[in-house]
Amino acid sequence: MAQKPRMEFLQGTLDVLILRTLRAGPVHGHAIAKHIQSASEDLLQVETGSLYPALHRMEAKGWIAASWELSEKGKRARFYRLTPRGKKQLESEQSKWTAFARAMGLVLADQEGA
Repeated sequence: MAQKPRMEFLQGTLDVLILRTLRAGPVHGHAIAKHIQSASEDLLQVETGSLYPALHRMEAKGWIAASWELSEKGKRARFYRLTPRGKKQLESEQSKWTAFARAMGLVLADQEGA
């Protein structure tokens, strides 16, 4: 099986991916990374060095909250959840990304301009 190319994140992309992942409920950091990877059909991989600074930044902005809980494996892990402010941020970012994706699709599909 051919290996899929890895994609780099655009500025601000990781935040919206994390917020979207947390919409389903509280999860620990490793599960956030795994969800993004599987939901993107392995095209997006979040490295630890990017994930945790983003989580800390988002927590400082009040978009997410964190608490120590036991993981499904019985180990202590920091679980993150979406706050009301984070839900509003997700809605805002999602509508921006939807408009951006539509615009990109229109430009890339433009056969007359090519």
